[in-house]
Amino acid sequence: MLGTIQSLITSFGLKKGLVTIEITGEENYNELLALKSQNKHVEIKEHKNHRSLDANAYLWVLLTKLQDKLSIPKEELYKNYILKIGSSEILPIKNEAVDKFREAWQRNGLGWITETTKSKLDGFTNVIAYYGSSSYNTTEMSRLINEVVDDCKEQNIETKSDNEINNLLKQWGKNE
Repeated sequence: MLGTIQSLITSFGLKKGLVTIEITGEENYNELLALKSQNKHVEIKEHKNHRSLDANAYLWVLLTKLQDKLSIPKEELYKNYILKIGSSEILPIKNEAVDKFREAWQRNGLGWITETTKSKLDGFTNVIAYYGSSSYNTTEMSRLINEVVDDCKEQNIETKSDNEINNLLKQWGKNE
């Protein structure tokens, strides 16, 4: 249920508070009436718009077209783009924990890739942990989609116009 806090009165000595919330919509009003006489757990948190899946869906449409043209699995193409875009962290991990960390990191999704390099610290390995596109902000997602679009154009694969792509990306970043 969506609402706006209109007033907040607190009494710190009594450890009590009174919150007035404005709720709009008949269905919300009826739901509140049904709850009025019951003791309830209440949680108030900031409202965020959900990201549009359209930009991500379009990314996979393009990857599928590239797969068909290049005969390279779209998942492999996706991973290569993730490595190329390079949204990552370099983490020194104790040698004995590297495998466990890599397994845990990669469970986040297809684009959550790890690579290892030698560390200057004795007993440690540097793990390069790449973030999957599900965690990308608008700038990172733009870079990813633009890379894929450029490669599609090189292969004479039709893509959306720049305006259409920009609109998809604007939707992606609405909750930033």
